[in-house]
Amino acid sequence: MNILVSGSHGLVGSALVPRLVGAGHVVTRLVRRPPAPGEVVIPWDPMAGSLGLAKLEGLDAVIHLAGESLASGRWTLRRKARLRQSRIRGTRVLAQSLARLAAPPRVLVSASAIGYYGHRGEEILDEASPPGTGFLPQLCRDWEAATEPAARAGIRVVHLRFGIILSDAGGALGRMLLPFRLGLGGPLGSGTQHWSWIALDDAVGVILHALKQDSLAGPVNAVAPNPVTNLEFTRALGRALRRPALLPVPAWVARLALGEMTDELLLASTRVVPRRLLAAGHRFRFGEVEDALRHLLEPERPSPVPSAARPADLRSHAEIKAGTP
Repeated sequence: MNILVSGSHGLVGSALVPRLVGAGHVVTRLVRRPPAPGEVVIPWDPMAGSLGLAKLEGLDAVIHLAGESLASGRWTLRRKARLRQSRIRGTRVLAQSLARLAAPPRVLVSASAIGYYGHRGEEILDEASPPGTGFLPQLCRDWEAATEPAARAGIRVVHLRFGIILSDAGGALGRMLLPFRLGLGGPLGSGTQHWSWIALDDAVGVILHALKQDSLAGPVNAVAPNPVTNLEFTRALGRALRRPALLPVPAWVARLALGEMTDELLLASTRVVPRRLLAAGHRFRFGEVEDALRHLLEPERPSPVPSAARPADLRSHAEIKAGTP
C-alpha cells in the first residue's frame, strides 16, 4: 500500500515506519519541518490549515499519530490549549483534506487514548463504555470527532485508544527507569489505580491489524488484555530490574510537582480491555505486563509466542477475578 504517516518520528511512529517498509509498503511522512534533500515527505502546517491536496492523491491509507505529548509539562491553561490544538485542529485539517480528494484513501487510522474513559475505579471498560468527565475525556472526544469529515466521505476511520505504551526508548516507562534503577521507585499514591498498558511491539501490531481488518471502524481499545494496578506494575518493574520498589510517592507530592495532570494521568483508575481486538482474534505478543517488562529490560530473554484469544477467553484475568460474566 501507499501509506501516509504523521507523527512518524514519535515513539510509535519510529517503530512503525520500519515495519511498514519491511513489509513492502511505500511510506510517505507527513512533517511540519522543511524536507531534507532526497527525503520522501509531505510538509504541512496544521495550525495554519495548510496541506496541499495534490500531494495526497494516490494514497491507500493514512496513519495519524501526530500530537503534542500529554506528559511533557504541567497543564497550564496555555498548555491545555496547545494540547487541544495539536490534536483537534491537526486532525480536522487532515480529515477535511482527505475528504476533498478525488480518490480518498480507503482507511484512516487515527490515534486516540484511553483517557476517553476518565477515572472509573474498578469498572471494566470496553469500546461501548461511555466517556468520562474532565479535561482528558473531553479532549479525546473532540479529537475523535475531528475525523468526522473523513468518515462522511466514505473513508473507514479507526480510532485507536492507546493505553500506556511500554518502551525503554521513551514514554512513561522511559521516564520511570532511572529512579527505579537507583532503587528509588515505588507505587504512586495508594497504588490501587488500574493502569491499562500495551507493549510498543503490540501497539505497532494493532496499527497493522487495523489497516488490514476491514471490519474494524470506530473506537478500538489498543491495550493488552490484562490491565494491572499501579502497585502490580511497580512490583513487576522492580523484579525486571532486580531492584527494590518500596518507596511510595504520596499523591500530594505528585500533585505538587505535576498539578492537574497527576489526577487525570497518574492517579486515575482506567481498567480497559481490548474487547474488539480479542473478538477479531488479534494476537498479542505480550498479554502479561511481567513478560513485556522482562522482554524490554532483559534482552536475552526470549519473547513469548503470540497467542490468539479463543471465544471463551474474551474476558481478561481481571474480569475473571472480579467475577464479571
